[in-house]
Amino acid sequence: MENTIISLRNAVVEYDGEKILKNISLDIIDKQFVTLLGPSGCGKTTTLRIIGGFAEMASGELFFNGVNIKNLPPHKRQVNTVFQKYALFPHLNIYENIAFGLRIKKLHEDEIRKRVGEMLELVNMQGYEKRSINSLSGGQQQRIAIARALVNRPKVLLLDEPLGALDLKLRKEMQIELKRMQQDLEITFIYVTHDQEEALTMSDTVVVMKDGMIQQIGTPQDIYNEPKNAFVADFIGESNIIDGVMHKDFLVEFAGKNFVCVDKGFEPDEPVDVVIRPEDIKVVTQDKGAIVGVVENIVFKGVHYEMTVDALGYKWIIQSTQSEEVGSVIGMNVTPEDIHIMHKSEAE
Repeated sequence: MENTIISLRNAVVEYDGEKILKNISLDIIDKQFVTLLGPSGCGKTTTLRIIGGFAEMASGELFFNGVNIKNLPPHKRQVNTVFQKYALFPHLNIYENIAFGLRIKKLHEDEIRKRVGEMLELVNMQGYEKRSINSLSGGQQQRIAIARALVNRPKVLLLDEPLGALDLKLRKEMQIELKRMQQDLEITFIYVTHDQEEALTMSDTVVVMKDGMIQQIGTPQDIYNEPKNAFVADFIGESNIIDGVMHKDFLVEFAGKNFVCVDKGFEPDEPVDVVIRPEDIKVVTQDKGAIVGVVENIVFKGVHYEMTVDALGYKWIIQSTQSEEVGSVIGMNVTPEDIHIMHKSEAE
């Protein structure tokens, strides 16, 4: 059975009279890789700082394995943090950087040597013990920062955009490495990023945030395939978001036509947002298309072509393995399952 390790209840955080977190509640399941995802200023780092003990709530509670730790100082929590700026000690070599927390705890030298050795193996940096921090690349420094945090055997590791300074190739390698470490150690990782692909690649659970509020919590597949509102749909991948009217259950009007869909439970003739993913639009000849438009632009993306198509004044994004000529008139079709209906108010 899944155990909740951290529970945040009705958390409110204010800075200079402005609410940064607006009454959010969140349960973190033990041994999961949980990602807080959202644009800058959405409150994800503040949420992480509350859990770590580096930020105070104006109101709300924080439980760790059922015990209220709201007033517990950071060093007494079974939580360690890896910051974006790794905060390594330049005057200490790699061995001593990793051993630092263990020396504070006054562990026996044999135990320190054993644990540091385990960590160097975990982050694939055996043999680097005597090297200086300044001799390392960004990716290596990142690994040492993780090793230093994990050597204390926390129950939860907090990671605040730790891959932000790395180049794309290294980022992708480290995403896989972090996921491997989390699975090997069987501890809870709570990870902050604004990078949607990173969140989808690494997470068991994604928490999408905007303006100090949680928009949706779910698996990467849920968040991508069944977004709760237009903000989530647009933030988690490119989407066509069109104004529509839900005439009745399973029938929506957009782009001047009625379409069968799989959604229900809306008011009769309720104005809605219609969300269609670019990869779900099928390109056909104009005589066979439910919607007809003119191809304005084509970009080759490696795996597919991305086309911008003007239909009824709306610029549609279509991703297809087939390329069409700029200026050509094409038809577009979508299946009922590929039409996602959102309430208007939820996206505000």
